[in-house]
Amino acid sequence: MSAEQQNNEEVTIDLRRLFILIRKHIISILIWMIGLGLIAYGVSEYVLVPKYTASTQLLVNRKSTDANQAYANQQADINAVTTYKDIITSNVILKGASKYLANPVTLVKKATPAKKAVYRTNDDGTRTLVKKAVKAKPAVYKRESKSYSVSASELASAVSVTTTTSSQVLTLSATAETPAKAQAIANAVAKEFKEQIPKIMDVNNVTIVAEAPKGTKSFPKVSLITAIGVLVGLVISLLIIIIKDLSDTTVREDSFMTNELGLTNLGEIASITMPKDWTFTAKTAEKRGSSRRRV
Repeated sequence: MSAEQQNNEEVTIDLRRLFILIRKHIISILIWMIGLGLIAYGVSEYVLVPKYTASTQLLVNRKSTDANQAYANQQADINAVTTYKDIITSNVILKGASKYLANPVTLVKKATPAKKAVYRTNDDGTRTLVKKAVKAKPAVYKRESKSYSVSASELASAVSVTTTTSSQVLTLSATAETPAKAQAIANAVAKEFKEQIPKIMDVNNVTIVAEAPKGTKSFPKVSLITAIGVLVGLVISLLIIIIKDLSDTTVREDSFMTNELGLTNLGEIASITMPKDWTFTAKTAEKRGSSRRRV
């Protein structure tokens, strides 16, 4: 037998032994798999703090009436997408977003100052009202969301920006502990970017394509963690079974004595099973010997 054939035979024997071990300990393997799967599910569902992610989309371009110039501007905007990504996550934008989140109000109508009535003096000395007096009116603000205290450094770790090839659309995502907070952060950063980018670069048209809806759960992924727990249970149970089998020094085959230890096989002793109610004593042997002599 060649060395290659012997190696193949050993591999076959090992795989067969592994299959026998799995079949023998299938109950314990299933217990390990189900147990660790349930533990992983419980930890991911009830112990780990969930995270929610909300996304909004921004379109940045330059307005131009000339068709040739519009195409050039479009190509320039596509090439500047990486720059826009860096600006969105810059400290200037995040500081403004942090202030807005602390007091998320939007000006709906500007304040109107008070104006005095205007009169005209006639030739006879009487006065005629030309323009009525106008009372002062305060500015009208609209509250966009609940107030959140989030620093610029916290926003930097919560916000991410992604793009697609040859596209001017930026996808801004924010992750937070609640769906509403994730939505507020994404919309606040987008709003601040829209207001600040014309001052930073020669860009006069920023459109919020779609405002962020309430965030959806992004962590933990319960099904994935549960599947990992089941797989870990399978691996651990197999390792325990294999280690216990390898540490067992019991000789199972005659070939081990001859091939591995180099001993000569002189014979085999069969296993004899005696009846349960049968007992062999010295008195029984003496009776059997006297009966033989009589014969």
